[in-house]
Amino acid sequence: MSLGRLFAPRPAVLAGRRLYAAAVAQARRPAFYERLAAADTVEGRFEVYTLHVVLLLWRLKQQGAQAAETGQALFDAYIRGLDDALREMGVGDLSVGKKMRKLGEAFYGRVKSYDQALDALPNRQALSDVIARTVSLGGGDVSGLTDYAVRAQAALAGEPLERVLNGEISWPTIAD
Repeated sequence: MSLGRLFAPRPAVLAGRRLYAAAVAQARRPAFYERLAAADTVEGRFEVYTLHVVLLLWRLKQQGAQAAETGQALFDAYIRGLDDALREMGVGDLSVGKKMRKLGEAFYGRVKSYDQALDALPNRQALSDVIARTVSLGGGDVSGLTDYAVRAQAALAGEPLERVLNGEISWPTIAD
């Protein structure tokens, strides 16, 4: 056995990294900020990014051991990405830990709120309320982003689990 294979990441870790990359790529799409009125700020981008990670975690929830491991790998990549972003923004080493703790607490709060809202679908009010409370729309209409989140949840729910466990995601288009 070669050392490369011995130390190669597990398939779930690779899938988690691919899911993370897919969430980041989708959250960076300008339409969220230009058409759906998400705030084009560090905070607004954090919220759109977090929404996509939460949608993926929701899809993986209660789908077995491999899904749980993939979800953990996705979460780990998300945390690593936040840490890297803070450092790139110039946050000092001594402050990163405090900021990461706050971001972690915010993330867990979002997961709980979004999970309850997604579980309540097709009633969209709870999801609309969470989005209005968190995504910093600057007084904008949350219906477009709520519509997108509902379509994304439905697309992920319809995605074969095997594809998701391979880190393959097809996000819905962003409507006007």
